[in-house]
Amino acid sequence: MIFNTYWFFIALLPFLLIYWAVPSSIGRMVTLLIFCAIFHTHFAGAAGVKPIIVLALISYGCALSRNKHLIALAITVCVLALCFYKYLFFISDELIGALNPELGKSFKLIFSSVLPAAPPLAISFFTFEFVHYLYEVRKGGEPIKNPLHFALFSVFFPSLVAGPIKRYTQFIPSLEEAVKKINWRMVTLGLVLVCVGFFKKLCLADNLTSCTEYFANKFELITLEERWLYLVALSFRIYLDFSGYSDIAIGLARMMGITLPTNFNWPYLALNIRDFWHRWHISLSTWIRDYVYIPLGGNRHGMLRTAFNGAFAFALCGLWHGAHWNYIAWGLYHGIGISLCLAYPKMLGSFGIKIQTFLAKYWFIKWFMTYLFVVFGWLLFFFPLPEAMEKFQLLFTTGSEL
Repeated sequence: MIFNTYWFFIALLPFLLIYWAVPSSIGRMVTLLIFCAIFHTHFAGAAGVKPIIVLALISYGCALSRNKHLIALAITVCVLALCFYKYLFFISDELIGALNPELGKSFKLIFSSVLPAAPPLAISFFTFEFVHYLYEVRKGGEPIKNPLHFALFSVFFPSLVAGPIKRYTQFIPSLEEAVKKINWRMVTLGLVLVCVGFFKKLCLADNLTSCTEYFANKFELITLEERWLYLVALSFRIYLDFSGYSDIAIGLARMMGITLPTNFNWPYLALNIRDFWHRWHISLSTWIRDYVYIPLGGNRHGMLRTAFNGAFAFALCGLWHGAHWNYIAWGLYHGIGISLCLAYPKMLGSFGIKIQTFLAKYWFIKWFMTYLFVVFGWLLFFFPLPEAMEKFQLLFTTGSEL
């Protein structure tokens, strides 16, 4: 986690003091941009900074042209850059290598010579934001003309590493308002939110992480009751970790007067899978909906096409989290779950209507089924497929003889 490093704490305080003290709007924006550039360069290095500069320049220029062909080209370049940096090794190992191991090794050697050891910092987040921006301008939205505004949209440090994923139509007006005058009420609220986020992350999530990692390799040795407690701990580990990080990011932005979108809204209170994704990583789920699911056709072409669109969109959502089969399986799992959640009344006819009526009456059962579905899915998210399946089976057996 970048926000709890000594460097960040040492650098943040003087930046905020200068930002608050600068009397002019342009001065505050320049101060913010300088710190964003220092932040990104420090944590990403020169090799990590170059891709965001190149993609930002392409996105800015093509959007300003308002030429639909150029904008489509810019979207393609952004998507290809994400695939290049994040998925080439997956393609060589898991796709090419599965068909021809020797060819896969050859491609991996070639890719190793041109790729950095790790993808550039936050490439998934800034690529998604550029694609959103370009797509909206191509549909007729107004491009960002001020280069300073676009630069801050590109490298705004609180949301750069782990979101929330920004929408430029929300971010730019908030930025313009924020730099006019320091809103000390927002500063106070932001500080409280940062403290809540650090408490979630450092005091709760990190301790749950230590606990779950310790028992992960001893899963077959613990009792059945302890296995289920482990599963609950795993679910709260990822929620507290990720929502804590989001709280810190949103709180830091508010300390500068800027509003970022809410990313979590009590997701474990959801009453169905669709409701869960209206509450979990909201900025990502709405991005997937608006720029993958709906362009594919959404729910406008019948039940089977709707199911395919949902499964495909969530498979991409899973792949976005990491270039491994278990993430794809986790995404498909949720895509199929949402499709069934929406379609079962029609699929099962009168029996489906009865189930729907029953569940509407007994909300507690809906909540419990949804929570179980979600926490089973975390096994797919955290572990390779064979290990996830083994742990799932051990939740329903008292022995360790699998």
